[in-house]
Amino acid sequence: MKTLPALSWFAALGLSLAVAGCNLIPPPAPDPTRYYVLTSPAPEPAVTRVAQGSVRIGLRAVELAPYLRKGVLVVRHGENELVFDDFARWGEPLEAGIGRALRAQLQADARVGRVFASPFPLDEGRDYDVLVSVSHCEGVRTAHGAAVRFSAEVQIVRPADGGESVVVARRVFTAPEVPWDGRNHAALVRSLSDAVSALSREVVAAMPAASSR
Repeated sequence: MKTLPALSWFAALGLSLAVAGCNLIPPPAPDPTRYYVLTSPAPEPAVTRVAQGSVRIGLRAVELAPYLRKGVLVVRHGENELVFDDFARWGEPLEAGIGRALRAQLQADARVGRVFASPFPLDEGRDYDVLVSVSHCEGVRTAHGAAVRFSAEVQIVRPADGGESVVVARRVFTAPEVPWDGRNHAALVRSLSDAVSALSREVVAAMPAASSR
């Protein structure tokens, strides 16, 4: 008969330890990861734009330097060290984001009629194809401060039915480096978005006039 209080005591002790153990388990920490996308400036109101152009452009898939394909924002320290921030990630593949923003900017240009994304429709002709290879798209920290760096090679190609395409223009575009505080990833992405917009203007400027076709 004396064993019942002892059993009750051990049961109470076990319950207390179980409750204490539950209280010792820390709550899950919030995910600090942030996701970013490139943006394009809002298009001008239709009443302020001139008549839409007639040049038909095919935008091929954007190519990236291998170190830009990791899905995270890149910050370069000096010229040789690369830092990949796992908590600052692209919300879409970077090459797709650049292509999307570039296509929107090209389509908004008054000199452009249509912009087709690869794979191109078989029943639509194109005046020029655009090939973009991005070599830099990152923040840069140096002993003198931080900046935003973007550069790409652009090729303008005239497609040929049943023959080889002809390269009609080739340029290396480097956006002016703009200051950055070295920490604000949203500000970094905004500046990279501005660089893609400037790239679209460079593409149209490098394109021969439609009348020369």
